[in-house]
Amino acid sequence: MDLGSGAETENQTNVERFILLGFPGSWYFRISLTVVFSMMYFLTIVGNASVIALVWTSPQLHTPMYFLLCNLSFLEMWYTTAFVPKTIGILLGTSQTISFTSCILQMYFIFSLGSTECFILAVMAYDRYLAICHPLHYSSLMNGIFCAQLALGCWLCGFLVISVLAFLISRLSFCGPNIINHFFCDIDSWIALSCTDTSHVELAIFMISINVLLGSCMITLVSYIYIISTILRIPSAQGRQKAFSTCSAHLTVVMIWYGSTIFLYVKPSAQNSLDLNKIINVFNTIVTPLLNPFIYTLRNQEVKRALQKTICRM
Repeated sequence: MDLGSGAETENQTNVERFILLGFPGSWYFRISLTVVFSMMYFLTIVGNASVIALVWTSPQLHTPMYFLLCNLSFLEMWYTTAFVPKTIGILLGTSQTISFTSCILQMYFIFSLGSTECFILAVMAYDRYLAICHPLHYSSLMNGIFCAQLALGCWLCGFLVISVLAFLISRLSFCGPNIINHFFCDIDSWIALSCTDTSHVELAIFMISINVLLGSCMITLVSYIYIISTILRIPSAQGRQKAFSTCSAHLTVVMIWYGSTIFLYVKPSAQNSLDLNKIINVFNTIVTPLLNPFIYTLRNQEVKRALQKTICRM
């Protein structure tokens, strides 16, 4: 009896596949979401690829600011690709299961890219700080090599910091149930299924969130405090408007990204409000990458002029 019970327990602790719940509802509801997500994914890829192509083909946009913008657009394309195709398969009922290894890899890439975005947005804020507050020294301070080093540092830090979470989660035991209440392998929804103590994982999530989100947010906030104070000291209204137009698009993206991300991950408990987190995640992971290229196109005069020249040449 004891041997049989032990064998049964051993079998239960080796959950190798999980079921992603996605968005339960009628077939019509899921088909409608599939159409919406597919269109948004298509527009996200096309929009961000267009920003990269526009910067690449426009010599007037070959500056550190737009080099960082290309990094952001490239990141957004992979960020949505990491989960939208899988989400569409879940909605259609053709790909609801995911292996333990694939779940870790999906989680790792999504959160690594999200962390990298935080760092890139902070570096973009620092770039605007140098351009507006120290315009005479901007070219020497933010040269091409230094800008490339900052971008590379953002990518390396983003992927390295999440490797800690991936390692901790890989050590957890899952005894069942194996249904993840989400449309991708989100950390909060996933660790709620573990039959072992997850307090150390939750603490690691909280500490990494504090360092990545609030740390990069603080750099961005301090940069904009100096930027706004400098703009307010410009004597002419036209000069103030011109200076603010160079950072208004970035400020809009920052507010949207940090508002939703901090709400999701900077909290002491990871197992509360999973359904609410799912809704906020839709906005954070699908809507925001879609809006970014349009925000930078519609709110940035240099990009609009470059786009007009490109259209005229075509």
